[in-house]
Amino acid sequence: MGSGPVGVAVVGAGVISGEYLRTLSRFPDVRLVAVADIDISRAEEAARAHSVPVAGGLETVLGVPEVELVVNLTVPSAHVEVGLAALRAGKHLYGEKPIALRPDEAAKLLAEAGQRGLLVGSAPDTFLGAGLQSALRAVAAGRIGAPVAASTAVRSLGPERWHPSPAFFYQPGAGPLFDLGPYYLTALMALFGGVEQVAASTRRARTERVAGAGPLAGEAFPVDVPTHVSALLDFASGPTAASVFSWDSARPHLHFEVVGTEGTLAVPDPNTFRGPLRVRRNGAEDWAELPVQGRTDGRGLGVVDLARAIRSGAAPRASGALALHVLQTMTAVTESASRSTFIRPPGQVVPPEPLPVDWDPAAATL
Repeated sequence: MGSGPVGVAVVGAGVISGEYLRTLSRFPDVRLVAVADIDISRAEEAARAHSVPVAGGLETVLGVPEVELVVNLTVPSAHVEVGLAALRAGKHLYGEKPIALRPDEAAKLLAEAGQRGLLVGSAPDTFLGAGLQSALRAVAAGRIGAPVAASTAVRSLGPERWHPSPAFFYQPGAGPLFDLGPYYLTALMALFGGVEQVAASTRRARTERVAGAGPLAGEAFPVDVPTHVSALLDFASGPTAASVFSWDSARPHLHFEVVGTEGTLAVPDPNTFRGPLRVRRNGAEDWAELPVQGRTDGRGLGVVDLARAIRSGAAPRASGALALHVLQTMTAVTESASRSTFIRPPGQVVPPEPLPVDWDPAAATL
C-alpha cells in the first residue's frame, strides 16, 4: 500500500482544474506531481500557477513513477478512454462526473480496476462537505423522525450565459440531468441508499443555443439532449423523491427538502460544501437553524479520502460503485422518459459511511 503522500496527476486543465489544484495543494496526504492536457501550453500554464513540477500530454504524466493517482477532469466523452489509460498504467483513478456516458462503460472501468487491484473514485464529493454531512447526521439522529420523501429542484437558463465554451454541456453525457443530477442523486443516495425504480418525462425547449460569454460569444451550437427533466425516484429503503433538472427556467431556483414523520429538513445546495441547514418540526411555526460541522474546502475532498483509502485499504466514500449507480439511475430516467414507463436501475448500492465530525483533510495521516 505504500506510505507517505499519494502522488497525484491532474489530467485536463480546463475551467474546473483550478479549483482542484488550489484545494489539493493544501492537503498534506496528497502531492501534486503532474498536470496533463491535450493543449500542452495550457497544462504548462496550470502547472506553473500551482508549482506542479511536471506538465505535458497524457502519456508523459502516466509515465511519471511518482504518480499513483490520476484525477481525470476531461470532458465526459473522454472519461472512459483516459480512465482506462490511467488504470492500465497502474494508477488509481478519480474522475469528474459522470463516471462514463453509459453504465456498461463505467462497469468496464470498475472491472479493469478490480483486475489490477486499483481503486476508483468519482465526483461529486460535495456530499463529504459540512452541509450534507450535517444533514446526514440530523436524519440519523431522528431530527425529522423516519424519512418519508424528498423533493429537489435545480432550474436556470443554462451555463451558456457564463461558460466560455458551453457546447459540451448540451452533448450526450451532459445536459441538466447528467451535469447537475449527480449532485442531487449522490446526496439522495447518501441519505437513502440505492434507487429501486424511476419514472420520468423530459423536454427540449430549443434545438440550438447561443454562447453568451467569452471568445465564442454569439456563436450558435446544437442541443442534443433534454433540457428539462422531471423524475420520480423510489428508493429500496422506502422513501421516494421527486426531482426536477432544468435549463429552461428564467427564474433560477434551488430546492432540496427531506420530509419525515416528525418534520422537514431543508438541505443545503448539494453543489456546494456549506450550509445552511434548517429543520421545521411538525407543529412549529417557523424553521430552526441546525449546526453545520465539517469541511468546506472545495472540490478535492473525495481525492483525499481516496488517497487515504489507497494507503489504509479502506473503501473510498466517493466511490466508483456509487458513481455507477448514479449513472444507472440517470440512464433509467432517460429510458423511462422515452418509454413512458417505470424503469428499474440494475444493481444497488450501500450508502457510504458518514465522515467523523472531526475528519480533517488538512491534517497529515499518511
